[in-house]
Amino acid sequence: MSELASRECNACRAGAPLVSAAEAAELHQQVPAWNLIEVDGIKQLTRRFQFGNFAEALAFTNEIGSIAEEANHHPKLVTEWGSVRVTWWTHKIHGLHVNDFIMAARADAIAV
Repeated sequence: MSELASRECNACRAGAPLVSAAEAAELHQQVPAWNLIEVDGIKQLTRRFQFGNFAEALAFTNEIGSIAEEANHHPKLVTEWGSVRVTWWTHKIHGLHVNDFIMAARADAIAV
């Protein structure tokens, strides 16, 4: 597990700081397979994971759901035959928090 994935994911409250552009760039280097996107003015991290069939994709979705519940930090998950798109952002602050990068790194660790 990467250093970023092993960091504590603290509960995020309304008013918590968004990561700055410089912080996002630095953290993004640790999860380079993820894309930084903006949807309706909200910055997000997204990645598509490929699998051999629907059962593998669903098992991965369930693992992501489990770590999300444990951290109380929930992504958007789109599960299809052979792929899962995971998108992280912090709903309470309408953008990216360090937790989003931590959870992206944890998702990468599960996919390995």
